[in-house]
Amino acid sequence: AAGGPATEGHTPADHFWLNMATHCGQAYPGGLTLEPPGDPMLSGEELLVVHFRLCSEQELQLPFHIELENGETWNRSRTWIFTRLPDGRLELRHDHRTEEGSPDEVTWYGGYTLAEGTATTQEFMYDEAEFPGRGGRGWRIEIEPNVRYTYGTIRDGEWTWRIDFDLSQPLPELPPAPWGHQ
Repeated sequence: AAGGPATEGHTPADHFWLNMATHCGQAYPGGLTLEPPGDPMLSGEELLVVHFRLCSEQELQLPFHIELENGETWNRSRTWIFTRLPDGRLELRHDHRTEEGSPDEVTWYGGYTLAEGTATTQEFMYDEAEFPGRGGRGWRIEIEPNVRYTYGTIRDGEWTWRIDFDLSQPLPELPPAPWGHQ
């Protein structure tokens, strides 16, 4: 059961992975829920789209599309990449690309699950060795199949930035590939 104890032989991370994979091949609308004061990334009026685009036993790729100028143009620069590691942990990386498809100046940052988490919530924390001085910071991902997908940043366990996607009804049309992907 989602959020409940793991069944024998399956960890909370396994159930989380299956909950995410349930939505493969679909795209969903979302919006900004929480943003720090003065953060210029989003206005709160944009349509945000998550596309559960590529799924395998070891990797999930979820492009994040941001509507600009009332749908006339889109920012398709970001893809969230989740990986299952051999030791049972999960990894989250951010693949940022330019419109031409080349890697952005800031790309491939991310973190790892340090705690067991649940079937519906996993936290990915910065690796101190890789990103010194970022202890206590990372990302929280929540998934309630057919209800809600939430992506956000956390600091010392508290949300600092958050977007929610409505998983109750997939979009009728899938977005194009994110920049730099086929």
